[in-house]
Amino acid sequence: MKLPDKKRATRPGRPSQQVLSAKRKTKTTERRPRVFSGRTSSGPRPSRVHEENNRYAPSTAPRIDIDLEDGVMLVGSDGHVWPGAPSVAHRSFVEFAAGEHLEETPKVVIYNGDLFDGSKISRHSPIGWENRPEVADELDVCKLRLGEIEDAAHPNARLIYNLGNHCLWFCSRLADRVPEFSRVKGFDLADHFSNRWAMTWVTFINDGPHGVVCKHKFKGGTHAAHNNALWAGRSFISGHLHSQKISAITNYSGTFWGCDTGCLAFPGGPQFTYTEGNPLDWRAGFGVFTFRGGKLLPPELVTVWNHERGEVCFRGKIIRV
Repeated sequence: MKLPDKKRATRPGRPSQQVLSAKRKTKTTERRPRVFSGRTSSGPRPSRVHEENNRYAPSTAPRIDIDLEDGVMLVGSDGHVWPGAPSVAHRSFVEFAAGEHLEETPKVVIYNGDLFDGSKISRHSPIGWENRPEVADELDVCKLRLGEIEDAAHPNARLIYNLGNHCLWFCSRLADRVPEFSRVKGFDLADHFSNRWAMTWVTFINDGPHGVVCKHKFKGGTHAAHNNALWAGRSFISGHLHSQKISAITNYSGTFWGCDTGCLAFPGGPQFTYTEGNPLDWRAGFGVFTFRGGKLLPPELVTVWNHERGEVCFRGKIIRV
């Protein structure tokens, strides 16, 4: 049977086509603007979005710029600390931060990430029945180790902490599980460190064509140190791979250095059982960087020579710490 042209009949209890269309229009107009990467599909301009969301930004500065015309900068990373005695590399780092074994006391000391290991909140499952330390125990050791460096350094020395990937596990785990606690004191790794340490992602020293970038990681693989300097277009200091080495690049603009400072942890420690006893291309130690006239001289490495005897080598000498 053909329905009348004026109005189509509907089944009892079922909304008419006009009602459904009206609901769809209402839903579309009331849709909240999507915000991602500073852009919006509707609503405020990107600049205003950044201003409105600024109070939710992490406490870490995106970058820190420093000027070092003449002086020494000390850079170490990857302590991956667990409860127990400090490593030989860390003990040596503390002595060098105090100016021992050097002609001058470092003006800048950078911890280039991954002091915190976060083994209990790792994305990796435990290996067998290994006993991993609690987060609270790790944090206590982190504060102790940073405190030792802070006490040894000159009172006027600049202390900077560049975040590493393990450091992010602390905040990311909390942000993922309990996002409602955003901005609550103690839920950021920086809340547990002394205010003397400036937290950032990357540090630029003497920013310019012959400046230096210090960051936990950039490129990966065997040739990471070389590729870091190549792609950054300037000298680059990194950690992360634990494979202490220096690679030079010379072109029409001059010579740049790619430096992996190694690790401050003992490579054979219990936090590295995931390596399954394999041979590791890792070297414990850190880097010494001297600037003259605002330019970086060839970098120098302090390398652990013998873990059992507590020896490191530097400038052709074996030093017991």
